[in-house]
Amino acid sequence: MRVMRIVVVLSLGLLLEVPISLKGQEPLQQSPPEVLAVLDGKPLTRAELEHKEAAKLLPARDQYYKAQREALDQLIDDALLEMQAQREKVTVQQLLENHVVTKVKDPTDDQLEVYYEGVQTDQPFAAVRDKILETIRQRRIAKARKEYLNSLRNQSNLEVLLASPSADVALGDAPTRGVATAPVLLVEFADYECPYCQKIDSDLKKLAEEYSGKVLFAFKDFPLPMHKHAQKAAEATRCAGRQGKFWEFHDLLFEQGNGLEIAQLKEHARALKLDAASFDRCLDSGDTAAAVKEDLEQGQRLGLMGTPSFFVNGHFFSGAASYATIREIVDQQLTFLAASRKKQAGS
Repeated sequence: MRVMRIVVVLSLGLLLEVPISLKGQEPLQQSPPEVLAVLDGKPLTRAELEHKEAAKLLPARDQYYKAQREALDQLIDDALLEMQAQREKVTVQQLLENHVVTKVKDPTDDQLEVYYEGVQTDQPFAAVRDKILETIRQRRIAKARKEYLNSLRNQSNLEVLLASPSADVALGDAPTRGVATAPVLLVEFADYECPYCQKIDSDLKKLAEEYSGKVLFAFKDFPLPMHKHAQKAAEATRCAGRQGKFWEFHDLLFEQGNGLEIAQLKEHARALKLDAASFDRCLDSGDTAAAVKEDLEQGQRLGLMGTPSFFVNGHFFSGAASYATIREIVDQQLTFLAASRKKQAGS
């Protein structure tokens, strides 16, 4: 199979590359601080701006990054189609006709009538049949086009080097899972009542298996105000952590997706063979509430708006991302670190 290579290099310009130094590793060489202003002889640096104004800067940069990434994906798609068209010695339009349009089947009249029944209209079926047919046809063509482009991407050697915005995220005493010397640190801010956090948790476990020894996972609490059970669930998980079973409790909550009432949290503790009396005292007293609040305030200082939110070696992404997106960001960091160390070794 012929493989094509596309390397895309773009920069956000305002990004702060944060060197991550994990236990047992030499820190990456840092560049001199960038001075943005001088006040009465005192330099004001980019690092100071990033630290003090992260809540303003990170959301704005994330929106800019998403706009850039959308445009970049379109640029990549166009390049893939042009390269494939050249190989097949046809135009792009002919290429899409051959591989997309001709593969799409029109719906039957029975299917059209089922669709018609779900449309709020006073017009008879015969009057709107052609419009319904064209609507469904265009949707199927769009889906087939996307699948075809995905197949072209899978056949290519594509490296997307556009990095998401970054911020300095202090790890603190956050629970971690994985090898401490792993080159990539993934910090998750999450809420136990958040359905997107529950959904992506299985992808994070898959990532841990695929990148064993390469990624260290850290968890931080970010209970959202609209989720009435999230705060106590976070406290309960930390109470379990005091007995050495943070991750077991954490996994149980995300796997079940419910059972966050206080009585149920206590039942979970018993199912995990925790010291029930000690766990109940910890949860009832709110003994871990301050630690949860500390994580929440850190997330707010960073400008986080929802969950899940992630920082991969400081690089930010949020929402219900696909597994492919998570892998891409981790791979970017592994490539970046390898290139940096190679450069240092040669200097």
